Amino acid sequence: PFGDERANGNGTDIDDNITFSDRVRLSLNSSFTGSDQLQIRLQAGNVPNFGSATGTNMARLSFDNDTGNDVEIDKINYAFNLSDAIRVKVDANNGEFWENIPNFSEFASSGRGAISRYGRFSPIYRQGSGGAGITVSFQPEGSAFNAAVGYLAGGSNNVANDPASGAGLFDGNFAALAQVGFQPTGAFNVGLTYARSYQNNVGGVNLFSSTGSSNASQPFGNVRTSANHYGAQVNFKPSSKLTVGGWVGFSNAEARSGANRGDNADIFYWMANVAFKDFGKEGNLLGLQFGQPPKVTDNDIGAREDDDTSYHLEALYRYQLTDNISITPGFLAIFNPEHNDNNDTVYVGTLRTTFTF
Repeated sequence: PFGDERANGNGTDIDDNITFSDRVRLSLNSSFTGSDQLQIRLQAGNVPNFGSATGTNMARLSFDNDTGNDVEIDKINYAFNLSDAIRVKVDANNGEFWENIPNFSEFASSGRGAISRYGRFSPIYRQGSGGAGITVSFQPEGSAFNAAVGYLAGGSNNVANDPASGAGLFDGNFAALAQVGFQPTGAFNVGLTYARSYQNNVGGVNLFSSTGSSNASQPFGNVRTSANHYGAQVNFKPSSKLTVGGWVGFSNAEARSGANRGDNADIFYWMANVAFKDFGKEGNLLGLQFGQPPKVTDNDIGAREDDDTSYHLEALYRYQLTDNISITPGFLAIFNPEHNDNNDTVYVGTLRTTFTF
């Protein structure tokens, strides 16, 4: 990846630079009954967080992960069928709602989908990411409707295993989510999602898991924050080779501690995308995305409102070299980074090679 020389949100310039990095995942999947699955995933990598280099998390890549190439146990979860219509998934660590329920995005995969963090799926599915908990999905056979509810505790701060006050499964950070999906045909899919989240200031509040502005991540600063999140996602496939989709989301946050306790803030975001399948060759994909990352549109703390508007433009072309190797040149531009039109545009280009076995 490389970044262009632009203002980084702090009034300073950043230089062009080229980096070379890797991420490796090994997923060990086991089954006891044939319909259940135990997953243990190992991960190592040295892909940097471009938010640190550019001054804005809006420039983060979908596959950034830096363990210094040390191998870590990234995921442990177990899923099983409670009945023909009900499936349960228990996450012991690093649970993510986007993996557990329909996310209505053609670009969700970090290895084969969007090149940016925000471009993968709606940020509403990032609530509680990294936590431990349970998700229950309901899909009646032959029905156009499906539903899911889930609860994840701990988040990226990993406090679900901590017995101290303000931590644990129910006394610390959490996100509870409910979703209703409508899929009348394979061509049209829509989901309506609600999530309730709470984050304390242990390890730092990050309301949208580093997909929007710094004000959106911490609308009241690093104080305890609760929020109600509302989202609508759509995916429309007029043909087998064309998909049009996107999402829109609104959140209302409340300060739960500090001098501004009781203050409220509204955050809004949206994305539109299109995917052309088998473009140029069977297995290839051309993708285009344009949207607005999470922005604080109203805040009782006026200094933490976002006065201007950032726009996210992304293009990628995944070329399927063989059945196991794909090469994806991608381009990302963030206009008015951090929702500040005094900041110059940030450009990020990537050449992602994905090996699957």
